[in-house]
Amino acid sequence: MKHLQITAFLILAFFFLSASCDERKENAQQPPADPLPPVETQQPNTSYSPAFEGQTRIAGVRTTTPYAATIIASGLSNPWAVTALPDGRLVITEKEGTLRLVTTDGNVSEKISGFPEVDDRRQGGLMDVAPAPDFTSSRMLYFTFAERTPQGSLTAVGKGRLSDNETSVENFQTIYRAIPYYDNSMHFGSRIVFDKKGNIFVSTGERSDLATRPNAQKLNTAHGKVVYITTEGNPVAGNPFINTADALPEIYSYGHRNPQGLDIHPVTGELWLSEMGPRGGDEINLIQPGKNYGWPTITYGIEYNGNTIGDGITQKEGMEQPVYYWDPVQSPSGIAFYSSNVIPEWENNLFVGGLSSRHIARLVFKEGKVVGEERLLEEEGQRIRDVADGKDGSLYAVTDEGRLYRIAKK
Repeated sequence: MKHLQITAFLILAFFFLSASCDERKENAQQPPADPLPPVETQQPNTSYSPAFEGQTRIAGVRTTTPYAATIIASGLSNPWAVTALPDGRLVITEKEGTLRLVTTDGNVSEKISGFPEVDDRRQGGLMDVAPAPDFTSSRMLYFTFAERTPQGSLTAVGKGRLSDNETSVENFQTIYRAIPYYDNSMHFGSRIVFDKKGNIFVSTGERSDLATRPNAQKLNTAHGKVVYITTEGNPVAGNPFINTADALPEIYSYGHRNPQGLDIHPVTGELWLSEMGPRGGDEINLIQPGKNYGWPTITYGIEYNGNTIGDGITQKEGMEQPVYYWDPVQSPSGIAFYSSNVIPEWENNLFVGGLSSRHIARLVFKEGKVVGEERLLEEEGQRIRDVADGKDGSLYAVTDEGRLYRIAKK
């Protein structure tokens, strides 16, 4: 009888502890019992109404774990992307066509070269970087960049090997071009991310001009798309339009404007994207194969001159709604999911770098919807170009002004 009582006690204790752990994990994703007001207090640029509750101006949240943001390096030359290498160091691209390696205590390498000439006018240049899944042995890095030729420019994807002495990128090869060429220096996108299969997602812009804007809706161009390719630049087998006549087989989703943020959720494996709207209508989208995300047919933004875009509609059958949008804009650039639990309440939250907003937006999700928003680095007044999930439980961010921040638990 005594043994039965002990056993029953242990079983009850186990279930109690398991329930408590599950509750703590769930609570880490919850807004407070008495939510704060939305962080956005400015008047919107439009009179559009959201499609569902919580699609914009969600309740505010506040991090309770003590943390600090520290400038660990400055003087970088127009950094565009920051990414963690397997050994914890950071690799940073600079728009002019150079690369830097930076330790987490701020030791910055000399400029690393080896790239073809890039079109670094305005929004172009050397853009994103992603280490190959087998980087530790292969030392291969993958890049997006603006390529300029006599017929115009486009978003291109290339790869090269980081030399053993880490002074150059060797044998650089361009593996993909988001056709067609167009002669301007706007809306290239673009981010690059590996999935668990070792294939690559790349986001591309629709090149901004009224002449190219409709290309986002066309399946015979790579403007305004997410493309899904292999490390050799070929379409991934099973892509949604691979058997569609006249469609580019690499297209994964379409109807995008200028998507400069792309990341994969560390638990669900879902692909998420940040997209710059015009005047209002910046978006966070959950990307699914074959889906149409609406630009320029539907949008929560207006033209910079105040005119409506197209028919001035925000919803249409067959077109996806953003999970979240901002009006006025953030000008969202790089994004990163926080995969660590060093700061428990940040686990699986999305961090969005803002250019015109000059802060990082922290978005808390529950069941696929945003349930809370917080602003980080708002007092710094920097244009946040990219955010990275570090290997050490810290976030890292680069700014257009040349700073590298570490955001870490105190």
